Amino acid sequence: MLGLGYPGGPVIDRLAGEGDPERAPFPLPYPTCEDLNFSFSGIKTALLYYLRDREADGRAWHVPDVAAGFQQAIVDVLVEKTLAAARRCGVRDVVVTGGVAANSKLRARFETRGREEGIAVLIPPVRYCTDNGAMIAVAGARLVREGRIASLDFEPRADWVVGG
Repeated sequence: MLGLGYPGGPVIDRLAGEGDPERAPFPLPYPTCEDLNFSFSGIKTALLYYLRDREADGRAWHVPDVAAGFQQAIVDVLVEKTLAAARRCGVRDVVVTGGVAANSKLRARFETRGREEGIAVLIPPVRYCTDNGAMIAVAGARLVREGRIASLDFEPRADWVVGG
């Protein structure tokens, strides 16, 4: 929608550092922590409406501000829902992984809020924060090397985890 290309995450992270999230606030998807659900389809729709409404009214938008507001809403909901789930389940350690874990704002916010909550937040170095699909492919390759191959109609079992 912003014409940033794919993948958009690294560009949004960079642009957000130049913007002000207060100039382009977005609603939090499922904002309360009583409910641990969250969805990003609503925030993407909010972005669509934000851009559409400004275009219809002839108002411009500043891409870094939009990126900052969009990123802020996503970071807020991911961090608060994750830490609420950890508290609720008595979890003392949280691991943040995948491509999203490369986001600088998410990393900083998790580290700060984790310290405040007394929850250890473990985040790998950015070079290891890659797409989940790539991580699944590596896990699958390890299973194949170990000779752990199943037909497409197999029933999942707990002992089919890598290293399990």
